[in-house]
Amino acid sequence: MVRKAGLWCAVVGGIWMAGGATALAADIAAVVETYADIAHAKYEDSLTTAEALQEAIDVLTAKPTEENLQAARQAWLASRVPYQQTEGYRFGNPIVDDWEGKVNAWPLDEGLIDYVAESYGTESDANPLYVANVIANTSISFGGETFDTSAITKELLADKLHEAGESEANVATGYHAIEFLLWGQDLNGTGPGAGNRPASDYDTAHCTNGHCDRRAAYLRTAAALLVDDLEEMVANWTADGAARKALRDAGGNGALGMMFAGLGSLSYGELAGERMKLGLLLHDPEEEHDCFSDNTHNSHYYDQVGMIAIYEGSYTRTDGSVVKGASLSKLVAAASPDADKAVKAAMTDAEAKLRAVKESADSGKMAYDQMLGDGNAEGNKMLQDAIDALVAQTRAIETAVDALKIGAVAIEGSDSLDNPSAVLQ
Repeated sequence: MVRKAGLWCAVVGGIWMAGGATALAADIAAVVETYADIAHAKYEDSLTTAEALQEAIDVLTAKPTEENLQAARQAWLASRVPYQQTEGYRFGNPIVDDWEGKVNAWPLDEGLIDYVAESYGTESDANPLYVANVIANTSISFGGETFDTSAITKELLADKLHEAGESEANVATGYHAIEFLLWGQDLNGTGPGAGNRPASDYDTAHCTNGHCDRRAAYLRTAAALLVDDLEEMVANWTADGAARKALRDAGGNGALGMMFAGLGSLSYGELAGERMKLGLLLHDPEEEHDCFSDNTHNSHYYDQVGMIAIYEGSYTRTDGSVVKGASLSKLVAAASPDADKAVKAAMTDAEAKLRAVKESADSGKMAYDQMLGDGNAEGNKMLQDAIDALVAQTRAIETAVDALKIGAVAIEGSDSLDNPSAVLQ
């Protein structure tokens, strides 16, 4: 789902103010620091793997062989593992939510960037840049203006093209722009298979599909921007970073509300709703989160792993080390052991259901886009089971919020769950 800027939680009320208030405040402060420490570690891991991706892309564009293309694809897949685990920091943290669209916005109209199949079409009423093909054109015109695109620079991609024409489908930067440039379109529908872009699309000596030098320049520039953007977010979670400071400044109730708003909104409106139920309702593989690479099963699974890490206050880094400390779980358990048990049970069940989806796709038994197919009862049920588990997880999170008596926490909804008839019209 393309980010929705400006969403964050409204928190009111008090928490256990009679007796032990000082000790409780210290407990909450410790939870805040663990939450921020884990955020910092997750974004650091995302940055490290993005730097490895950038290196692999440099190798690919210097020597465009199929082997180097596969290595770059593997680096992209590896970079998604830690990044997806950060998504529980969205929605409740405005600094993260305002930034997220630069790195993970989707779905995208890929015709903005490069060549597309004839079946893609030639125009869109909603997007004047639907088939602008920046790689093939040194200037583009829309809205009565002509823009020089001869030099593919960070400024061109980030400031001129990204969300150009006020269209959120004009995604010019981030993971999914890079994914498209590495895999190309997935033209298999709900059949097996991912995109199949050839390495020769980057071979200036034996170029396929034209403009190989500009395609390589775009890919390198997008990779460099991704590293820049992740460096920015790592800095936001350092000891004196803006995101950590905003959390501290929110106060005990406010900080807890921000944490639970992130977990509840990712679990319900975003993952269960926009990323899973919408595609299932429409039986549309274009609604896959990682649609070019057929990596959606992993992206969904690691969203869940990341939510568990936030709630339990323990994150295993890509190097195997563990960042852990005071947790939301312990805080909830002190107020209501039953509420904490309910959250843990719901999280365990959601992880198991999403792991079943992941294992099916990883094994080659049934890919995620096949699960979406109309008439695929087994695949549809696997996805619906995971959606139901995520909804139950959200209900358990709401019970934990009630147990802590922190007041109202805004959780993002989704028409796909709340008003599916509107989606199908």
